[in-house]
Amino acid sequence: MIEVEGLSKIYRVADKQPGLAGTLQHFIRRRHRDVCAARDICFTIAPGEMVGFLGANGAGKTTTLKMLCGLIYPSEGQVVVAGHQPQKRHPDFLRRITLVMGQKQQLLWDLPPMDSLRVNAAVYGISDRDANRRISELSDLLELGEELTRPVRKLSLGQRMKAELLAALLHQPDVLFLDEPTLGLDVNAQARVRQFLADYNQRTGATVLLTSHYMADITALCPRVLLMHQGHLFHDGPLDRLVSRLAPERHVRLELAAPVGAEAFAGLGRLDSCCDCEVNLRVQPDELTAVVAQLLDRFEVRDLEVSDPPIDQLIGDLFRQGKV
Repeated sequence: MIEVEGLSKIYRVADKQPGLAGTLQHFIRRRHRDVCAARDICFTIAPGEMVGFLGANGAGKTTTLKMLCGLIYPSEGQVVVAGHQPQKRHPDFLRRITLVMGQKQQLLWDLPPMDSLRVNAAVYGISDRDANRRISELSDLLELGEELTRPVRKLSLGQRMKAELLAALLHQPDVLFLDEPTLGLDVNAQARVRQFLADYNQRTGATVLLTSHYMADITALCPRVLLMHQGHLFHDGPLDRLVSRLAPERHVRLELAAPVGAEAFAGLGRLDSCCDCEVNLRVQPDELTAVVAQLLDRFEVRDLEVSDPPIDQLIGDLFRQGKV
C-alpha cells in the first residue's frame, strides 16, 4: 500500500547573519545553504497495517508525511501510495487518502460541521443517500450527535477533533495519514479517538500511519513503529524490539516484609534505590531469571514487579543524550 525507497528532501535556505549588517550583506551578496529534512528513507507498509511514526520535533516526520501525501515534491527517491505517485496528485489518489493534522482544521469555523460535511460530500461526488448513511455510521462510532448542528466555534476541542475525523473519513479513504490527531485533548477524549481509530481499522482494513507525541496512542494502536532522528530512519520494526534496543536493563521493584540494608543486594544487578521496605533494581535481561530466584530465596518478599522503562522516557533520553 505504501512503498518508500531512498526518499530525501533538501531545502535551500538563506544563510544570513542576524541584525542590520547581516541583512545588508545578504542583500548585496546572497548566500544559501542546504538543509536536509529527510535523508534516504526506506520502508514499506502493507494494506491494513497501523504503523506509528515517532521522532523529536524537527526529526522530519511531517516533511515525510507531506511527501507521502503529495503536498511537497521529494528531492530524491521514489514513493508509491495506493498504486500512485503522490506528487502527481491524480484524482483517484486523492480519493484514496486522507490527512488529519491536529494543529490544522478543515471545518469552517462559523458553520456547523454538517455544512462542511455536505460540501465534502459534493467535492468527492458522494450521493446524498450514501453521505447520510456514512455520516450516521461515523457519528455513532465517534459519539457525535447534536454537535454536528452547532457552529464549530462553539464546540470543545475534543468535539472538534472528532468532527474533523468524521470529515476526513467521509469519502472512505484506503490510507490514513494522521499527524497528532489527539493533540491538546484530555485523557478521556484521547481514549475515545484511539478506540475509534482501532474500530475503523478493524472494520475497513484501512492503512494508517500515525504520528504522535503521546506514547499511549502508539502503544495502544501500533504494533510497528518507525523512529526518525535528524532526517534519518533510526528504527523500523516492532515496538517491543525498540524497547529492547533502547533499554538493555529491566526494572525490578521489590516490597519486602522488613527493611534490609543496601549491601544485601550486592551482585544482584544495579541498585537504584533502597528505602525502608521498597527496593528498586536494574538487571540485565539474561540475568533476570537467576536474580529473581535469588531475591525470592534470600528475602521475605511481599510483592515483586518486573517492567521495562516507559517508552517515552527511553526515547526522550535517547534524543537528549544524542545516542542516535
